[in-house]
Amino acid sequence: MLKTYHGSCHCGAVTFEADLDLAQSSYRCNCSICRRNRFWPAVATPEHFRLLSGEADLTLYRFNTMKNHHLFCRHCGVRSFGIGNDTPMGQMIGVNLGCLNDVTDEELSKVPITYIDGLHDRPSAPAFFAHL
Repeated sequence: MLKTYHGSCHCGAVTFEADLDLAQSSYRCNCSICRRNRFWPAVATPEHFRLLSGEADLTLYRFNTMKNHHLFCRHCGVRSFGIGNDTPMGQMIGVNLGCLNDVTDEELSKVPITYIDGLHDRPSAPAFFAHL
């Protein structure tokens, strides 16, 4: 069931709200960028994500295929969300669960996780994933 959550970067310059179903799987990936910044996204479709403030405070980073948008707050460096432009479901917003302001620790502890071997571009779990 969708529930509206509010989130922000660390300094609060970037704020958003997203309608998320935290009973659906979130994702942990071992690709070079997700592993380095410990990105833990839940998926929202574009119509279920609203950037409330801070669009001018976002810095865009793209690499490799240049398809996905990795957005960071230019003040505090936090990646609150990213935009996947070439996914099986079409465009999607990866909302960083660590940036939700009104989610409880109990809710987070129950969010299912799908592990992805992004390092080797495989949709299956990598051999080792507990550290992700």
